[in-house]
Amino acid sequence: MTRAPLVRRLTAIFAADVAGYSRLTGMDEEGTHVQLKEHLRVLIDPKIAAYRGHIVKNTGDGLLAEFNSVVDAMRCAVDVQRGMAERNSDVPANNRIEFRIGINVGDVIQDNGDIFGDGVNVAARLEAIAEPGGICVSDDAHRQLRDKLDVVFDDAGEQNLKNIGRPVRVFKVRDRGAASHRPTLALPDKPSIAVLPFQNLSADPEQEYFADGVVEDITMALSLFRWLFVIARNSSFTYKGRHVDVKQVGRELGVRYVLEGSVRKAGNRIRIAGQLIDAETGAHLWADRFEGALEDMFDLQDHVTARVISAIAPKLQVEEIRRAKRKPTENLTAYDFYLRGLAKIRRWTMEANREALELFCRAIELDRGLACAYGMAAWCYVQRKARGWMIEPVRESAEATRLARKAVHLGGDDAVALSRGGYALAFVAQEFDDAAAFMDRGLAVSPNLAEAWTLSGWLRVWGGEPDLALEHVARAMRLSPLDPSMYGMQGAMAYAHFLASRYDVASSCAEKGMRDNPNFLLTICIFAASKALAGQLEPAQKAMARALELNPDLRASNLRDLAPFRRAEDLATFAKGLRKAGLPE
Repeated sequence: MTRAPLVRRLTAIFAADVAGYSRLTGMDEEGTHVQLKEHLRVLIDPKIAAYRGHIVKNTGDGLLAEFNSVVDAMRCAVDVQRGMAERNSDVPANNRIEFRIGINVGDVIQDNGDIFGDGVNVAARLEAIAEPGGICVSDDAHRQLRDKLDVVFDDAGEQNLKNIGRPVRVFKVRDRGAASHRPTLALPDKPSIAVLPFQNLSADPEQEYFADGVVEDITMALSLFRWLFVIARNSSFTYKGRHVDVKQVGRELGVRYVLEGSVRKAGNRIRIAGQLIDAETGAHLWADRFEGALEDMFDLQDHVTARVISAIAPKLQVEEIRRAKRKPTENLTAYDFYLRGLAKIRRWTMEANREALELFCRAIELDRGLACAYGMAAWCYVQRKARGWMIEPVRESAEATRLARKAVHLGGDDAVALSRGGYALAFVAQEFDDAAAFMDRGLAVSPNLAEAWTLSGWLRVWGGEPDLALEHVARAMRLSPLDPSMYGMQGAMAYAHFLASRYDVASSCAEKGMRDNPNFLLTICIFAASKALAGQLEPAQKAMARALELNPDLRASNLRDLAPFRRAEDLATFAKGLRKAGLPE
């Protein structure tokens, strides 16, 4: 008998489950079951039906549904999370049932009323990394959702999802209605500004990296003014690709001024348009455009910077503006390779890391004095070491050290070169004193560089200075309050509290970081060590199992490769906690 061919179709897959369901049933099995059934009956099942969805199956503490339209799936997810927030408003935090939702668009196999395939598996993994009450979507879903709904998509980069053979680019969804309730940050005691992503008006969408690079350079130029408070690029870029209310941006980032604009690159010509807005009143302070040959690009950026400064502080000396101007390189091809490398390195995969390193090295070949390219190339090796990607550790560590030394020796006034190169000297070469000196110089050059404050926090962790680490990470958090890499800041705080023997606080910080990035090995390990030393072995052992899943070669004997503590006693305490959690020798 000939078997009928399997039915395949493209569909929007919606996966949901209850965060921490085992913990909730452990506290009150019957009550949790009753509450879950009620939420499904009253809220979730009707919402799925209202948005023309179909429940494929229930999965104990969750469900799998499909929709003909991914827009309908997203509208349903947002309404479900809003409804759950209302239903939980009077429920104690420890007893709340909160759903995590993952949405993907993919090809599925239909068989006997069920659906199978990679499309389903990706949706399930997206749900697993979503925050309680949160939504994660794949790149495929995001492409069809962008600009169609009143939600915010935060780019979480490419992630290695469990049992999925390729990295998946993930976007975290924030309900704009929920975002409007974000606490308003107080204005700093000096003029404050956020530079939003500029629109790429070039005919070639591949020039997006170039427009982003222009914004990054303008942000860096503004950061050099010590009397100015400049929001970090990572937080400003959470608004990329959507229309924004500048008053809301001002409230969410805690700034008085917002700069927005566009970049058009055509052949050998470039046009930069900008407008400066008072975020408190919405008033336009100025709007202008600057056009010239591509080789004049840095001069055009300087014009934008000078106009911003003269509008914010009209009495500022012209000489101070002139001193803050700098050209990273005279070689525009080298600069282009550098910008392409920056775009690659933020994707957090081994392949993207390799490509970024090649691009930074090509920039160096064209300009042997490009300090920031040396710093970012050294940073690529830091990532390779931290994530277990090194193939030839001895050779690669030596190359990382060489690049880092070139970066700090060339980068007299380049905060990127000084901070990235300085950190590499500590992490790879264990040269802590030199690393701290170069890091401090970078912070003095550009006190608004949030990434440098974060790296400095980690440097002080490895150096055994927990109080200073906490102080520096706090600075980073204020400069970049919406940072997609907040998990790194939370991780540094966790290690600082761990060094101060505050194990409960350490595990709490680590847990927040793990929600944002469940694959960040450093945070998982400090969570395991903190829980173990606090006598909570079950969560410690689960975390350790996850750490070994991410890096099967991790051992007590090679722990310094992951966590290069300067003080032997700090490494010994860390190793003790991880051994208790199940780390092999």
